Amino acid sequence: MAEATAPVADQSAVTVENLSVTYRTTIDKRPTLKRTLIRLGRRERVVREIRAVRDVSLQVPHGTVLGVVGVNGAGKSTLMRTVAGILPPTQGRIVVHGRVSTLLALGVGFKNDLSGRDNVVLGGLAAGLTREQLAAKYDEIAGFAELGDFMDAPMRTYSAGMYGRLAFSVAVNMEPDILLIDEALSVGDARFKRKSFEKMRELCSQARTILI
Repeated sequence: MAEATAPVADQSAVTVENLSVTYRTTIDKRPTLKRTLIRLGRRERVVREIRAVRDVSLQVPHGTVLGVVGVNGAGKSTLMRTVAGILPPTQGRIVVHGRVSTLLALGVGFKNDLSGRDNVVLGGLAAGLTREQLAAKYDEIAGFAELGDFMDAPMRTYSAGMYGRLAFSVAVNMEPDILLIDEALSVGDARFKRKSFEKMRELCSQARTILI
């Protein structure tokens, strides 16, 4: 299970205890000619279990920048999504102390038919901000993303770079105690990348906790 509480100075920001995450998926098993004749071509479905994360334990102190490194398929994204509360643990538990903001994949959580402005509101409410706090933050978020009039256009009209700029701006400007980032800093042009890394350094200097 995952638990979220307010941060306390001497607590770890994130505690992961004996975490395992297992996916169950079905695979079509093509029948042989003999079985086709017997079963009139009906396919059998095989259930397969994929153990994405196996018995992981770790503690992340407040103010730490932690990089999670591994080959493709090692379970990095699954770990991040479980810490964020998006995926439930199969076994073990996660305790998070503080407000979490996520940048896990391009445009995750955005609604394509809504405008950038509306998606900022949705992202802020999901992060636990009030409408008054969002109103005070909106200009900062929109200014950082540098999308101009596109903030009022449907996000289905955005390029990948525009998606990434708004997603990053929403994530880092919500004053998170804990920021989770999963391979999402490669979007945008060179100038925006430099700007993004400067923002990351600013968050680090404020003793924010970052998992990347």
